[in-house]
Order: sequence, then C-alpha cells, then structure tokens
Amino acid sequence: MHLCNNAIFAVLLTAAALTAAAQQSPTQPAPSQAPPLTVDRDPVRSPDIEPPQIISTGGQHKQADGYILHTDVEEVVLNATVLEGNRLVPDLKKENFQILEDGVKQALISFQHTDLPVSIAIVVDNSGSMSRKRPSVNKSALDLVQASNPQDEAFVVNFSDEAYIDQEFTSDVNKLRDGLGRLESRGGTALYDAVVASADKLAADAKRPKQVLILITDGEDNASTLNLEQTIHRVQQLSGPVIYSIGLLFGDEMSRSEVRHARRALEMLSTETGGMAFFPKNIEQIDQIAAEVARDIRNQYTLGYHSTKPTTEPGFRTVLVTAEDKGHGKLNVRTRTGYFPVVRTAKQSAGPGK
Repeated sequence: MHLCNNAIFAVLLTAAALTAAAQQSPTQPAPSQAPPLTVDRDPVRSPDIEPPQIISTGGQHKQADGYILHTDVEEVVLNATVLEGNRLVPDLKKENFQILEDGVKQALISFQHTDLPVSIAIVVDNSGSMSRKRPSVNKSALDLVQASNPQDEAFVVNFSDEAYIDQEFTSDVNKLRDGLGRLESRGGTALYDAVVASADKLAADAKRPKQVLILITDGEDNASTLNLEQTIHRVQQLSGPVIYSIGLLFGDEMSRSEVRHARRALEMLSTETGGMAFFPKNIEQIDQIAAEVARDIRNQYTLGYHSTKPTTEPGFRTVLVTAEDKGHGKLNVRTRTGYFPVVRTAKQSAGPGK
C-alpha cells in the first residue's frame, strides 16, 4: 500500500504541474514524458477537476461518529483568528465582526466559536539537510496532534525532490509516528508541488470541513514544477486549507538571499490562506511553536456569509474581516485574503437524479 500511495502521489504532482502550466501558458506544449497511470483511481483530486468549495451553514450536530456540519453551496466560510496584541481573543460575538468582499459589506449569516474537529496535512521536508533536524521535528508534530481534538484526522507527506504519502488519514498517533519516521533523505526541495498535492488530497478525501496544512522545511524550493503564484492560486481555488509554515532557516546552509526568498515564500503561503509563518532561531523552539499552532487551530471563529455577487461572476474576490468590541483594544483578525467562486452547472445545481 505504501508503494502504491507513493506512485499515485507522484502522478498527482505531474498532473498538478501540467494543469497549472496550461492555465498560465495555454499554447505552451506539454512535456514529452510523464509517469504512467498504474492505478484506476487517484486518491487525490486531480487539478483539472473542478474543485469543491469548502462550505458550511454553521449548523452543527454531535453524533456518534463526530460533528456533522450542514452545507450550503452558496455560502462562503472563513476560519478566523482574532488577536489583541499577541493574545488570542476568545469571547467575541457575531455582532462584533464585519466582512467586506471587494469593499462591499456582507451580511454574516452563521457564526461559531467551537473546537471543531480538523483534517490536517502534515507536510515535512525530507531533503538531505533535514536529516539532523527530523527527530525534533517529528516529536513536535506528534505533540501538536496529541494536543488537538481527539476526533481530528491527519495524514503525513514527506517530500524532497518528490512527495510521498507515508501515512494515510488516521487519528492513531502511533501510525502518524511511523509515517514521520520513514526517512529517505534526498537532495531536492519540491515544496510547492508537495503543498498543491496535499491541498488536493484534503479537498478530495478529508472528512472534516475545517482543514489545515502544517508545512515544515529548512530550505528554499528548488525542484518544483509549480511556482509560488501557481501554488497560492491553486489553494485559493480549493477554498482552503489554512497553511501554517515553520521555516527552519537557521544555520549556515543557506545564503542570506536564499533565506530571504524562502522566508518570503512561506510568509505568502501562510498569509494568503489565513495561517501563520514561524521562523525559530534554533531547533529547541519548535516545540513551543507547535503548541502555539495547536492553540491557534483550536480557538478560531467560523464565519459564514452569502456573497452579494452571483456565483457565476468569475474572478478572485478579496475578503477583509474586522472586529471591534468595547471590552478590548485594537483587534487584529487573521483569515484568508479571498477566494475564487465555484461555478455550478444547472445539472449540478439540480442535484443527483434530477
């Protein structure tokens, strides 16, 4: 199963690259060679398939197998973190928030501040320079999972010049430990390809509407077929996940220019999706950062609204969320910067069998 998953994931990366390249340069010829499709079904949604919009009405019911959120295909859902300085603000109400889409105020129709179960992609750099850092990285990643909701699910992707699923979705910490422990250090860092493939897998296979991608790397991308802009565009098309980046950019392995480029890329990936980028000064700080990420995930607000624009109107839509409360000082709201609407056909709108 491990080898099959690896082959499938490698095929996905090639498909993602070809699709992004076609969107950027429609007349550019495709590469002459590509890995053969050796299986009947991709476990990850291929990028040429219309991505689903991750949505929720905010209604929630607890059942034996966990939380189920009702869905509404016209609703835009935002996971938002609110800070006063560096302190999380947990006591806001629906009326404290305001949402602007392309500068137009939107009516907030759903609101939650609950520890919802999350689907997590743990995406870890497995290049040669990470070999000495992996024991500490693996421990911190597992501590983060153990600090999370017991109904969370996670999968593990190790990447170097290629990305591999080394553990499928599970809530079993021992299985995640085994997945993180499958180390085959290589030279390259195909970070962008790994992020896109992992985001696609979340969109296709995750059981939880709330999705997070935790990215841990010590270098600049030097092996992907996608670039930074294509990667961000693809994640925004999928309406998620929130990306938390941990850049281990200390040491003498990289030049100042390489560190600057790597830092900018990780900051953009996180900022555009509503997450955070962290840059510890040494390996001992990773545990503290993992705990901070876990707290952030557990304390987010979930906001939903119906856009004043029709779904059929294409193009990226910029979102700005603000919050005010007399009992607090200046509040900073962190969420994704916008989204691409998913256009549904008449047949899709009618539903199956209609």
